Amino acid sequence: MVKISDFQIKDIVNVANGKKLGNIGDIEINIVTGKIEAIIINGAGKVLGFFGREEDIVIPWNNILKIGEDVILVRYKDNFDLTETEEKE
Repeated sequence: MVKISDFQIKDIVNVANGKKLGNIGDIEINIVTGKIEAIIINGAGKVLGFFGREEDIVIPWNNILKIGEDVILVRYKDNFDLTETEEKE
């Protein structure tokens, strides 16, 4: 059995670009099935938190590729990723 506290200390890494997205701040659970639907990574604070936060990142459970000892590998497409924009041109 795995505890949520064990998940929260792992780094979340996007396999599309190798970027660290952060750590799990919360999870979405389907109350009917009891299964985890998604993990939520809290948005980073802007300028010491004075100007709010970035939006939370929601990763559906089926986009989790591998859960390791130190990291969780996910597939996440960021619409504002410059490398994807450059590939389209």
